[in-house]
Amino acid sequence: MNVPIVTSSRLENFPISFFAMVMGMAGLTIGWEKAQHILGLDLKITPWLIGATTLLFILLALIYGIKIAFCRQAVLAELRHPVKLNFFPTISITPLLLSIAFQPLAPNLTRGLWLAGASLHLAFTLYVVNVWMHHEHFKIQHMNPAWFIPAVGNVMVPVVGVPLGYVEVSWFFFSVGMLFWVMLMTIILYRVLFHDPIDERLMPTLFILIAPPAVGFIAYSHLVPVLDPFARVLYYGGLFMTLLLFTQAGRFLKLRFFLSWWAYSFPLAAISIASLVMFERTGADFYRYLGLGLLTLLTMIVAFLLVRTSIAVWRQAICVPGH
Repeated sequence: MNVPIVTSSRLENFPISFFAMVMGMAGLTIGWEKAQHILGLDLKITPWLIGATTLLFILLALIYGIKIAFCRQAVLAELRHPVKLNFFPTISITPLLLSIAFQPLAPNLTRGLWLAGASLHLAFTLYVVNVWMHHEHFKIQHMNPAWFIPAVGNVMVPVVGVPLGYVEVSWFFFSVGMLFWVMLMTIILYRVLFHDPIDERLMPTLFILIAPPAVGFIAYSHLVPVLDPFARVLYYGGLFMTLLLFTQAGRFLKLRFFLSWWAYSFPLAAISIASLVMFERTGADFYRYLGLGLLTLLTMIVAFLLVRTSIAVWRQAICVPGH
């Protein structure tokens, strides 16, 4: 077996969706931070998880930066692509997630990451929505849950924004995220119910349906620190989507491996953390055990995804035309 070589062809086909890996790793990191806080333990794993996530982000950013410098047409093609376009906000979501992860360890770094992430994400959201509104080639078949990614990033802003004192800014981003979640959910259901099934390689993105209500619940718990009816609607909405997708496990297990499998990771992290927050709000042990159980499952899935992705990269099955 030959060692993989980064050729100009592979660089040209380096997908923006690689950054979904960082979201999964960051979600895992934040989940274990929350679990240790809930359990009153220090497992000494937080610095390692934060370090691995940060290094992965830097590596991917460097590679994609080289792609921007030498393969601009390929980048422009992704920016116009009806599916790949929606993965660009994963770049701005990552600093937001890292700001959450670094919050207990480095408050000054947290503020910088949050400001950079929120500003960049607003720019990406405006760009993506402009493309949605003025496109000339999108069809209903192009619609898939990856279109939620820009909305999810907006909803995430209050998690650190409120503790930093940016309350009204946080409400602005939360409102934008919730608005687009409702609109896009309607279109997604119409697409799934009345049109051809989602393509096999995009099937894992159905797990993204969990993220908006789950992340929305986490963010709302910072904006309104009382478990009111709307908070319950958000949490139980995310929990229902989790149950619905778990009943389809057989379908997902039959799928071939694609980079889109990383769509399993961040949404599971979101509902895991949401369950632990629910435990804090209610004191009911059910939510603690549910959150820890989902976090354990997430840990196994991320480990599996890291191995499968490494094998795919080694075999040069990724960064090829059509992926």
